[in-house]
Amino acid sequence: MDGFTHINEKGEANMVDVGGKAETKRYARASGKIKVCDAVMAAVSGKGEMLKKGDILGTARVAGIMAAKRTAELIPLCHTLILDKVSVDFEADEDEKEIICSCEVRLSGKTGAEMEALTGVSVALLTIYDMCKAVDRAMVISDVRLEEKDGGKTGHFIRDPEG
Repeated sequence: MDGFTHINEKGEANMVDVGGKAETKRYARASGKIKVCDAVMAAVSGKGEMLKKGDILGTARVAGIMAAKRTAELIPLCHTLILDKVSVDFEADEDEKEIICSCEVRLSGKTGAEMEALTGVSVALLTIYDMCKAVDRAMVISDVRLEEKDGGKTGHFIRDPEG
């Protein structure tokens, strides 16, 4: 099981021991998108009739921030982290009828912020789906991925835009 930090020598799930690691500044940014119909795109871009559930992106932003803060409660082997900063932002691509979400996480700690950023994006997009499903049940969430991370033993990672 070389390379899998969460699997012990017996092949069992294992929480990584970070006790001997030094605290470092850590940063992670993740993104994802949701494809929506015209009515949803108009509602979130402010050009259409507001949905009955209100401020879609504002609610999704708060949900993403809350989710990042509670990642250890959702992902079994994640460590509980004290986050210095979480931001969730959206960009509407009206031509593609997609809402792109990004989540940035900053902290000082012994383990990274990737799972928190990925969880923030995922829950923000799920919140958009939940708030808009009465109008569009065919929405598709896709491309949730780590874009960049920095800090810790593995150093700096930036996703290659080509693949």
